[in-house]
Amino acid sequence: MKRVLLVTLLVVLSGCATLGGPDGAGSAAEDPSQDQLGWEGGYWYNDSIDVDESDGLSESELGIVVNRSMARIEQMRGLEFNESVPVEIINRSEYRQNQPFEANATHSKWNNQVWEALLLVGEDRNVSAVFEDAYGSAVLGYYSPSEDRIVIVSNSDEPKIDRGTLVHELVHALQDQQFGLGDAPETQDAQLARNGVVEGEATVIERRYNQRCGGEWSCIESFPSGSGGGNIDRGVITVISYPYAVGPSFVEAIEQRGGWDAVDDLYDDYPPSTEQVSNPSQYPDEEPVDVSIPDRSDSEWSRFDHDPVADTAGQASIQVLFQMNGDASGGYTGPVSDGWGGDTLIPYQNGDQYGYVWELAWDSRADAREFHDAYRDALASHDARVEGDGVYVVPESSSFGDAFRVTRDGNRVRIVNAPTVDDLDDIHAE
Repeated sequence: MKRVLLVTLLVVLSGCATLGGPDGAGSAAEDPSQDQLGWEGGYWYNDSIDVDESDGLSESELGIVVNRSMARIEQMRGLEFNESVPVEIINRSEYRQNQPFEANATHSKWNNQVWEALLLVGEDRNVSAVFEDAYGSAVLGYYSPSEDRIVIVSNSDEPKIDRGTLVHELVHALQDQQFGLGDAPETQDAQLARNGVVEGEATVIERRYNQRCGGEWSCIESFPSGSGGGNIDRGVITVISYPYAVGPSFVEAIEQRGGWDAVDDLYDDYPPSTEQVSNPSQYPDEEPVDVSIPDRSDSEWSRFDHDPVADTAGQASIQVLFQMNGDASGGYTGPVSDGWGGDTLIPYQNGDQYGYVWELAWDSRADAREFHDAYRDALASHDARVEGDGVYVVPESSSFGDAFRVTRDGNRVRIVNAPTVDDLDDIHAE
């Protein structure tokens, strides 16, 4: 996953300006002798400010807006910013040219197999390029933990700012200063779960901030950036959107249990799976099953020299798989993905040929049977033909043109993918 933390995605997601000091507005109360909650950079959370954002923000105006926004977030969250946060506004073309997207060739090839197993990105595309297109069009802003700064992406040549985007990213800066936003977890499912906390809290604060505007608070006008156009893959963006769509409900459920202190505790004990984020009652007790897959490949096929060697897709991504491959139901849970217990997906390579072994544990035999049948139906939607007991071949005319062996044993389902039927045993012998 990207190291940046994305702002709210609408199925789409400043020169560098160090924060300016007080300029052009008075305070409703005297400045404190030392920093305190609800006051930042010369502004109280309930101060009025004198800025005109209609033609874009000057550097000093941006500083005023940022400082008061920080003060308001402190007052809402009960946490103190330890230091100011530089904010930069750039246009979308500049972001696309310099977007902070990192990928290496080995990771791209490895990750291609993960997204191919989910029947979301086929062999005719590189998943790194798909992500780059999606982020280039969808990102409205980001906070970079490594640089301790916020970048707001505008579709206007004028330095206009979306109020919600700024608030959202300032929450990320506060999270980083208070709890640390270090390296992301290793697997896709754990990343989405962890981001459900990080993005979920930021979205909750953003919503509550906007609800106070026009009533309790006077606020700057908001200039939503909207989509930057371009190609946005529906399946990929649906997976990426999970933390923003489901995370807020999870965070509010935890807040109801024990207030903001309970939310603080999440940063020391992130939920390990999207199953827990989607079903807060399962946090923290229902841990995913550890699924191990023995290496049964021949001498020509090998696992990637990649850390980690395996991935976990998780309940949310599996649900999106069926959304995009014949199941009309929306959301991130459903009859086929409910009952997920754990999974491990291991990509394989043989020169420029690729495959994978994916094993899934389910809560019951019935759950496993339902997934087993649904995955076969998803292959059938790509014109798969039956080649033997549990063996299917999707024609080369499909972007998922490969051989598949789909078997069930009790509450476990194993999917082996290879270029040809003969290669199936070479990757994972029965």
